[in-house]
Amino acid sequence: MGKRWRQAVGVGILLLATTLTAEAAAVKAFVSIAPQKYFVQKIGGELVTVSVLVPPGADPHQFEPKPRQMAALAQSAVYFAIGVEFEKAWLKKIAAANPRLRIVRTDEGIAKLAAGGEDPREKAARPASQVHSHDAGAPDPHIWLAPPLAKRQAEKIRDGLSVADPLHRADYEARCASFLQEIDALDAELKALFAGRKGEQFMVFHPSWGYFAAAYGLRQIPIESGGKEPKAAQLQKLIRQARERRIAVIFVQPQFSAKSAELLAREIGGQVVVADPMAEDWAANLRDVGRKFGAAAR
Repeated sequence: MGKRWRQAVGVGILLLATTLTAEAAAVKAFVSIAPQKYFVQKIGGELVTVSVLVPPGADPHQFEPKPRQMAALAQSAVYFAIGVEFEKAWLKKIAAANPRLRIVRTDEGIAKLAAGGEDPREKAARPASQVHSHDAGAPDPHIWLAPPLAKRQAEKIRDGLSVADPLHRADYEARCASFLQEIDALDAELKALFAGRKGEQFMVFHPSWGYFAAAYGLRQIPIESGGKEPKAAQLQKLIRQARERRIAVIFVQPQFSAKSAELLAREIGGQVVVADPMAEDWAANLRDVGRKFGAAAR
């Protein structure tokens, strides 16, 4: 019995040492938001450990990292930025905390929509009298919600991991190629879902879905604009618009108050439905939200 016990303990110690060695060897990566974790895990697999700065339910526009997160960042090899608002204030501080940290901007080279989902070229072409103060602001950061743009982010992640861990470049390239095929399959599903429905509209509280709408020929109608709740006159206009289009669903996200959306839904005899742009299971979430938009768009 004693010999068997010693053998079992020896095997256990060996397995634990192997696990700890693998974890120590894994590339430590940070991302801003949960959907990025999905991307990095798809490409990095067991070769990467991924931490997310913005926790579930938090607003990425106004988030501030906690001291323990800054301490963890100081021990990390790579940070994948995506262009959300808090990064403007914090990327320099994050870089200062760890000068060896490689910061990869996965949104680099992607043309951004204006806040609210409008193409900046269309905005520029409008008469000055039609440009409202709430149009001015940061470009829409929600690029991860359009599969064609997610592919470009995946390629940036592949390249960033390959530089941080060149010994496993071939692994990252192979996993990325497989992931790109998965994204293409999802994109094809959504295109089939919205085929022949160009110009249909859906109503959202916060304008997070402009890139998704642009990818599939839809148009989002936001309730909130420029981070502000609608005033009474704006709310009445939205009510008329919803009634004219026979819109009966108002989409909200967990990170923001649903008060105005609930009021609008009552006025039009509709309902409030959750569509979370920050869900970690990116592919399953887009399929689910796509079905919801498909049922509600008019």
